[in-house]
Amino acid sequence: MMPHKIKIRSAFFSLFLLWNWCSYAQNKAQNPIILADVPDMSIIRVKDMYYMSSTTMHMNPGVPIMKSDDLVNWKIINYAYQTLENDNDKLNLDNGKNDYGRGSWASSLNYHNGMYYVSTFSGTTGKTYIFSTKDIEKGPWKRTVLNTSYHDHSIFFDDDGKVYMVWGAGKLQIVEINSDLSALKEETKKVLIENASAPAGNNIMLQSEGSQLFKIKGKYYLFNIVWPKDGMRTVIIHRADKISGPWEGKVGLQDLGVAQGGLIDTPDGKCFSYLFRDFGGVGRIPYFVPVRWENGWPILGENNKVPEYLDLPANKSLIPGIVNSDDFTRKKNDPDLPLVWQWNHNPDHALWSVKERKGFLRLKTGRIDSSFVQAKNTLTQRTFGPQSSGTILVEVSKMKDGDFAGLSLLQKEYGLIGVKAEKDSKKIVMMATVKDLPTEIESILLSQDKIYFRAECNFKDKTDEGQFFYSLDGKKWISIGKIIKLPYTLPHFMGYRFGLFNYATKNVGGYVDFDYFHISDQISKN
Repeated sequence: MMPHKIKIRSAFFSLFLLWNWCSYAQNKAQNPIILADVPDMSIIRVKDMYYMSSTTMHMNPGVPIMKSDDLVNWKIINYAYQTLENDNDKLNLDNGKNDYGRGSWASSLNYHNGMYYVSTFSGTTGKTYIFSTKDIEKGPWKRTVLNTSYHDHSIFFDDDGKVYMVWGAGKLQIVEINSDLSALKEETKKVLIENASAPAGNNIMLQSEGSQLFKIKGKYYLFNIVWPKDGMRTVIIHRADKISGPWEGKVGLQDLGVAQGGLIDTPDGKCFSYLFRDFGGVGRIPYFVPVRWENGWPILGENNKVPEYLDLPANKSLIPGIVNSDDFTRKKNDPDLPLVWQWNHNPDHALWSVKERKGFLRLKTGRIDSSFVQAKNTLTQRTFGPQSSGTILVEVSKMKDGDFAGLSLLQKEYGLIGVKAEKDSKKIVMMATVKDLPTEIESILLSQDKIYFRAECNFKDKTDEGQFFYSLDGKKWISIGKIIKLPYTLPHFMGYRFGLFNYATKNVGGYVDFDYFHISDQISKN
């Protein structure tokens, strides 16, 4: 055979392999499972359906419940609560206070004897909340309140009829709970593991937390996250033959900082660990890793690494399951707001409506606010990666002097574009946070009552940049201000959110009408 024929055949063979790999990849799930802020997952399977709860802290309604039939493609189906408490200044954004980065944290989701349970805790209120329902999609939820905040707890139903709660950081504690989960049996409270961080060494920056407890083939398995100093977030697994111990522990996974979660199996016998990863401005994003069993231990990942592809169905778009466009048109039995929306803190329901003007979201002002982050009734959805954009059309003719309304990218280092009403004129304003101060970057006079705004996010390879645009006709888009950085900050502890806002700085009683919000996975090429 001639040498050039060998080269041609080799090239064809390489192309064949590439085609096969691309075909394989297109039919497989890809990590991360969700490239959006869905942290602190707790996942259960009921027959052939999966349910997941997550953390949204200061957003309301809170503790989103998601559903999937393939472990990969999820849809928000409910929330555990509408508001955590209604008489708290921090939760209400009252008297200059706020609850950014707090609210309610890591939840525990369970199913037992025909009843669904989801519990969460709050450092703000100092309480733990347990919600239960027979219908996880429609409710109603029964609410039980414990007057202690049990950090990163997990509720566990043992097969002997006893119910336990495990909680804590570093030193993990356990207590029995009444069968109806109405109260703890205080006399049973004890230390479960004195130093759960020990398998990761002695130099620990973040002690082991995020407890999730499982029982598999008669053995107990406890999952935690720990962060060694000068290292990465790490999965720690402990096991025991009895829930009382003794417990032995080991490092379960140490790759990419993917950690905190637990185990889930499929009806056909596969096993996965669900975990999440801090990923810059888009937030904390879910990963799955395959699990095999060896000598009674779950072995996470492939060769101790997080794989890019999984033996699960392919990922579809997050639209419309996790985020979605909204034209604010409602049919007779539609909810006023689809589940993809959450309010920033507790809303004032008297100051918004989708009924006063059909096909529009009306946001009214009812008090004077000094800053965007202290303003009530900012309506939000997640941004997502690798890139995403949100576009609105808003009517501003009924604004009053001092009102400010528009579209934001909400986090501590926020940016926004909006209309400011000043005496007898209005202007388009792009603002950004510069050295912790809200700063006007550029403004342009506006001489019409309808204006289109767009906010774009680029999270690809942790670029973490945002850009704002306006249009006078919905066709020609003009960049305004500057490209801003979208850093993840701990005070807000959340990925960036698209936010529709309207607040007053001088006079109350004005309003704006949002015609639509369109979300997309496309951004401008410039």
